[in-house]
Amino acid sequence: MKAWRVNSLGEPARVMRLEEVADLEPGPGQVVVRVLGAPANFPDVLMCRGEYQVKPTPPFTPGVELCGEVVAVGAEVARHTVGDRVIGMTTLPYGAFAELAVLEEEAAFPAPPELDDAQAGSLFIGYQTGWFALHRRTSLRAGQTLLVHAAAGGVGSAAIQLGKAAGARVIAVTGGAAKAEVARALGADVVVDRHTQDFVDVVKQETGGRGADTIYDPVGGETFARSAKCIAFEGNILVIGFAGGTIQSAALNHALIKNYSIVGLHWGLYAQKDPALVRECHEALCDLARQGLIDPLVSERLGLGEVADGVQRLADGVTVGRVAFQA
Repeated sequence: MKAWRVNSLGEPARVMRLEEVADLEPGPGQVVVRVLGAPANFPDVLMCRGEYQVKPTPPFTPGVELCGEVVAVGAEVARHTVGDRVIGMTTLPYGAFAELAVLEEEAAFPAPPELDDAQAGSLFIGYQTGWFALHRRTSLRAGQTLLVHAAAGGVGSAAIQLGKAAGARVIAVTGGAAKAEVARALGADVVVDRHTQDFVDVVKQETGGRGADTIYDPVGGETFARSAKCIAFEGNILVIGFAGGTIQSAALNHALIKNYSIVGLHWGLYAQKDPALVRECHEALCDLARQGLIDPLVSERLGLGEVADGVQRLADGVTVGRVAFQA
């Protein structure tokens, strides 16, 4: 089979190589799938660089999530059979940017028929992250104000749709006119172009000085620091990631005097500590997809030979929505 492999660490376009490798066989409790759709995620970028908390030893195939058709099942697999269309998280070093990939049985879930392969593959990490952030780590309610940073990206675009599905008023922060249009199309009530506007001023103006009830921050650094200037009394700042490259230090005295919470989310821990919650989340997301309330934005569908270029453009911050390999 063909697979993109990282043999040394660095920028994706430099270190990813499309190679011919042996077909995969499932171990006990595993399934092998034919990859149908596989979106690029920022963890794929960080793993290529050796900067992610999960550090597979080279050579490895990146691609942390997918939609695929089960072609082989290992011993002790009970929930999946050959021919099933599934989504889920791959088992490294056999990631999704290949013709075949491996998943643990408990990390594979039925793919929603309402979504095509690239969209279904995009329903897992970004939307699960948003659901856990907005409905588990916090409790976003109808009528509240949700501020979403990096709103035209994969994680941010999911948060916009989940916020609207919950009945919240969504203020989306993007970089540039093109990304602003994407956020509007996703349903954001107010869109801020950070290149020409100050999101702190806009949030205060739109909320009558009260601030945002929940702030969804996958960027970190100065974005987090400025978010603290427009968080509402008893609001929540969700720390989703550090795509901006800087891990901030929180001014806890400021959280104290303004009565707001700083809430971290490491979604991957739920798969280890409470898999039943992950299944509950999957069912909730599939129900939202059936109702048409969420619709993953796949802006580019790539052939297998184009994957490294797509991952590099994600690394460079020039993509919108999801960039996905589709077989």
